[in-house]
Amino acid sequence: MSKKKILITGGAGFIGSHVVRRFVNEYPDYHIYNLDKLTYAGNLLNLTDIEQKSNYTFLKGDITDAHYIQELFGAYNFDGVIHLAAESHVDRSITNPLDFVLTNVVGTVNLLNAAKHAWRDTLDQHLFYHVSTDEVYGSLHDPDTFFTEETAYDPRSPYSASKASSDHFVRAYHNTYGLPVVLSNCSNNYGPNQFPEKLIPLCIHNIQHDKPLPIYGKGENVRDWLFVVDHARAIDAVYHQGKVGETYNIGGFNEWQNLELIHLLCDVMDRKLNRTEGTSRNLIQFVKDRAGHDLRYAIDATKIECELGWKPSLQFAEGLEKTVDWYLDNQEWLQNVTSGAYQHYYKEQYEAR
Repeated sequence: MSKKKILITGGAGFIGSHVVRRFVNEYPDYHIYNLDKLTYAGNLLNLTDIEQKSNYTFLKGDITDAHYIQELFGAYNFDGVIHLAAESHVDRSITNPLDFVLTNVVGTVNLLNAAKHAWRDTLDQHLFYHVSTDEVYGSLHDPDTFFTEETAYDPRSPYSASKASSDHFVRAYHNTYGLPVVLSNCSNNYGPNQFPEKLIPLCIHNIQHDKPLPIYGKGENVRDWLFVVDHARAIDAVYHQGKVGETYNIGGFNEWQNLELIHLLCDVMDRKLNRTEGTSRNLIQFVKDRAGHDLRYAIDATKIECELGWKPSLQFAEGLEKTVDWYLDNQEWLQNVTSGAYQHYYKEQYEAR
């Protein structure tokens, strides 16, 4: 029997690389196709440990290219799609919202169209899994409330608006065309391989080099944090056990105010770097708050826990220790990512093919 063929989009990115690694290692009877454009946030150095596996293929391409995506589905006859490719940095969306519309909305619709066409005669044998964010729900102001799968959408940034739109298109293709879909909305991820524009890796890098730690406003914003490996486990569970047409919220049951999180990170870094306790906290600088900055996100992940048996495996303190250790042990990775050296290397590799 031929191997089941799974297309994972954005598989060279932070979350995507962990999902690709899990599926390649856990399912040798699958062939995993990793489609990534290799923008600044996509990095094949994240996958050097599995790049020679016989059940793994990397495909360099852009989901906004509808013709290319149609050809891809025709050539490989995918059995399923796990769609993670997205522009995801809120600050960048405020500066260049159209980039987010093109990738997150148009790119998603291109994939939906290709899947609808390729699977039209065998819909029940396929699955389109769309991975989204809790930011589509807006901001929570009542400390006793949480985002559930029934929470009304209220996106507050161009990023979250583009993700909300893509979510709606996925559901529309299910309701209109019968495309078999599942969706998940996840809280903030942290862990190895995250591009250092995001809060935790940025602060790890800045603490190590005695640079300021910029904190928006008064640092009062609250986020629910999930270790990225646990998110990959959840995606595995939703893909294999999730009910078609359903949405699953994925969270860490782990809320932290931004300032409290950075205080904890500073203390961990001081210990790891053999500095006097409290030294790194002096690097904190409060900066003008981001436009449209949501106050609090908090996920109720009861549904995925009760229906699919998933729950986080790590407490935040343990996950943060693992994250700090990884960044301190992988300085070459960080240097290659921030300098863009890896992009030049892989650009030459793929242009030569």
